[in-house]
Amino acid sequence: MRRRALVALVGLVVTIIVTSVTGLFLSGRGETRAGRPSELVFVPSPSPPQEERQVEGTPKETAATYLSDWATGDYESMRELVDEPPAGFADQHRQLDDALAARLVRLTPGKLTMTGEDTAEVRFTGSRKIAGYGGTWDFTSTLRLAVRDLTWKVLWTPAVMHPALAEGGELIRVDKPVADARFLTKEGHPFPHESYAEQYLSELGTRIPQPPSGTKVGWTIMARNPQQPERVLLEKDVSEPEGTRTTIESFTQAAAARALDPVEQPAALVAVRPSTGEVLAVADRLGGEGAFRSTYAPGSTFKTVTAAALLSAGLTADSQVPCPATYTIPNGRTIDNYQRKDHGSVTLRQAYALSCNTTFAQLSVQLLSADRLMDQTAAFGFGTRLATGVGGTCGSLKRPENPDALAEDSFGQGTVEASPLCMATVAAAVQSGAWRPPRVLPADTAERIEGHAQPASVPLSGEAVTGLRALMSAVTTEGTAAGSELPDGVSGKTGTAEDWQGGPDHAWFIGYQGDLAFAVFVKHGGTGRNAAVPVAARFLRAL
Repeated sequence: MRRRALVALVGLVVTIIVTSVTGLFLSGRGETRAGRPSELVFVPSPSPPQEERQVEGTPKETAATYLSDWATGDYESMRELVDEPPAGFADQHRQLDDALAARLVRLTPGKLTMTGEDTAEVRFTGSRKIAGYGGTWDFTSTLRLAVRDLTWKVLWTPAVMHPALAEGGELIRVDKPVADARFLTKEGHPFPHESYAEQYLSELGTRIPQPPSGTKVGWTIMARNPQQPERVLLEKDVSEPEGTRTTIESFTQAAAARALDPVEQPAALVAVRPSTGEVLAVADRLGGEGAFRSTYAPGSTFKTVTAAALLSAGLTADSQVPCPATYTIPNGRTIDNYQRKDHGSVTLRQAYALSCNTTFAQLSVQLLSADRLMDQTAAFGFGTRLATGVGGTCGSLKRPENPDALAEDSFGQGTVEASPLCMATVAAAVQSGAWRPPRVLPADTAERIEGHAQPASVPLSGEAVTGLRALMSAVTTEGTAAGSELPDGVSGKTGTAEDWQGGPDHAWFIGYQGDLAFAVFVKHGGTGRNAAVPVAARFLRAL
């Protein structure tokens, strides 16, 4: 009995459980109108309502306020709109405008672009008024914005002020003053770089007053950013004034300057146009405008002047003359040839080409007088008052009072002295047939500045011109300058002159090629062949 009762009880419990589960299932699955059961749906319990996020302002409003504050210069208000503004935020804006000599005149916001749920960009354009610039300087940049602490903020970088600015960079303005009074080459060009004529231009600047308009200024605005090359952003050139043209030729001046570059000693090169007397180049490293103002013993280059007097006295280039190693003046001193060389009997052309001191000393004592040599020296400009436009002197000779002095003067020692400018005009006179006064400005301008008239041109005798040309040609073909690097067609005369102060000898070379004459002087350079001829060769080969 007990066992049956227990089985019945277990069955009852199982029936109750099955019935309960079935009921639960059927209660979620009723029948549709078509008699089909519906699906069981589990509906989660609703979450408690969340508080909605409140962001202050909009990116458009923040951008508009920022640009408006910037336009009025309210940097403190701008700073409050920036996320983590840098130290000196306001100063950076002021310093930029000060550096550019500029002021902001317009800012215009562009279209807003949402770049994310909490980020945005606003392109904008700006205009600055630049001092000394006719229009405005426009730029386009970008304001980047983001939500920070539930507020729309500007993410500021230096590029906001100008797109060319990087972190740690700067915009700078470099002024380029242009003086109204300036001096140009004959072609109207600025003088070549490192022309060695700068001291002459400075001298001209003191002699020709500047116009009352003063100095004009151009400028360049550049971006300088770390680890980037400088970049020009805006530039204003001031039209150069016409300036005062000189007689200097651009290319000739550049060639003269570069010919002096390798020379270690003080030196000068002067080039003139024989047909006009215009100075075509003056490259001067003597200091103090020494090529025009300083005088030195011209050495054997002065034999050109002595030869002109001898040729006018009846000798020719083919006249036989003595060239002994030494010559003793009657009742006077003994003159030596260079290295006491004895060339015997030679033509006057050969004696000049070989630079025989004894020949010129003997012929001067025998055929010339002091007055004759003085007159010939004056015909080559010695003792005249030049009107170059920048001053200068040709040279001088004291009247020789005895045969010793006449002999010493005849080969460029004694009391004779000359400037490089003077000796260039001596060579020019041989080429053209007349000595012409040198000048670096138009003749009327030079005379007005100097306050006196130019000396007159002096024609040489026909006999002298013919003979001198033969003599100077022989120097480069068979004489002391033969076998050098001089180009073909150059005629000239070397010179080695004792220094009156007891220093090493000075080196000279004068000559001409076509309608260009020149003088090269190397102070304490030694022999003309070794020191001055190479300078002339570099100069002429560059032309």
